[in-house]
Amino acid sequence: MIDRNGYRSNVGIILLNSKNEVFWGKRIKQDSWQFPQGGIKPGESPEQAMYRELTEEVGLHPKHVEIIGRTRDWLRYEVPDQWIRRDWRGNYKGQKQIWYLLRLVGRDCDVSLRTSVRPEFDAWRWNQYWVELESVVEFKRQVYQQALTELARLLNRAPFDGNGYGISNRSSGEQAAIGPAKQGE
Repeated sequence: MIDRNGYRSNVGIILLNSKNEVFWGKRIKQDSWQFPQGGIKPGESPEQAMYRELTEEVGLHPKHVEIIGRTRDWLRYEVPDQWIRRDWRGNYKGQKQIWYLLRLVGRDCDVSLRTSVRPEFDAWRWNQYWVELESVVEFKRQVYQQALTELARLLNRAPFDGNGYGISNRSSGEQAAIGPAKQGE
């Protein structure tokens, strides 16, 4: 599903554990790490695509996670020409993504990188939320920073309330905890 501007619809997943650490998967046979992500199929909503990708790439099912929130709008990145499949050149610019912030309510042992015929990852780990992004392929780093920054306001909030952006479990007088403005602080 490539839109008229050349962007493929996609979802990204930031999965948290109980310590607000994020899940990082190591790309199979590569030295780069990333969050789970994947394309939205025709007829699929972003939420449906998120659950499908979560199961395909990480082996987790809806019962293992709670949705805390998602980005308000699409975040975009362009893919360098040398990374674009030959048959897509000329039509394809990059990805537009809706990012979801999820909380693992299952256990670490529920994670399985081998549920798909074509696994994305060959290793995984938990990292601090504000981890340095050098291990992420360069052209995705800005979108990762945008998603982490936008969703940081939801770190201490209750699960998804249906409006797509999370709900607060604090009284109106309490302030939300927001992470640092830039990575690594």
